[in-house]
Amino acid sequence: MEGAVPLFKNNYKKWQHALPNLFFTLTTVVINFLLAFLLLNTSDWVVAHDFGILYWLPEMPFWMFVALGVMLLDLIGAYAPHFVEHRIKILWMVHLVHHSDPVVDTTTANRHHPLESIIRFTFTLLGIFIVGAPIGLVMLYQSLSLVLSQFNHANIQLPKRMDRWLSYVIVSPDMHKTHHHYRLPYTDANYGNIFSLWDRAFGTYMDFDREKIVYGVDVFPDESKNTQIKELLKQPFQSYQRPTAEPETH
Repeated sequence: MEGAVPLFKNNYKKWQHALPNLFFTLTTVVINFLLAFLLLNTSDWVVAHDFGILYWLPEMPFWMFVALGVMLLDLIGAYAPHFVEHRIKILWMVHLVHHSDPVVDTTTANRHHPLESIIRFTFTLLGIFIVGAPIGLVMLYQSLSLVLSQFNHANIQLPKRMDRWLSYVIVSPDMHKTHHHYRLPYTDANYGNIFSLWDRAFGTYMDFDREKIVYGVDVFPDESKNTQIKELLKQPFQSYQRPTAEPETH
């Protein structure tokens, strides 16, 4: 799809761009694989003890149990850590590896520093505990999270009306690309991963003309360093003053 209907016809070697992102995909897989037993043990415990929001609510149809569970896991396991990473400087520096990609495509979805993989895993674990999610629900949530993350990072151009309608339910490509714009306040908006309702409910939704989007981070403009694994691993330990938001026309 990226080859057939690209949003931006970037003049770059796709596989060369993908190499550092695939490295961080591998580190994410390894970390999550090594810690997966914690997800299973936590899920088994909450089910055995009827602990969590899903068990404290009145009995509901199975479809509602699943839908509510996935939505709450998306809130606690995806929206919450993403929001916090943008608000706390030390966490923003870790998350910066994801935002410094000069070209956003499907490989960007898993471009996370190993420290961020641990942070996100911790929030997912917390979500399972609070929600009371059985392991089947956890697997469904993580599968949907993976698919939607690939979809909304993809360098594809949907018809604007279709993208807008999708954005009322799920995080659409245009909605998430706004989040990857290189300047505030757009960088600090549209934190959702699966469902768009959290951004709309908490006032963090913003719209922006997709043709005007510029990827990256304005204070880390060096594309060479932003594509080198060694430099990206060191990125969270650098210091800088984050600029304040400046209005842009759109």
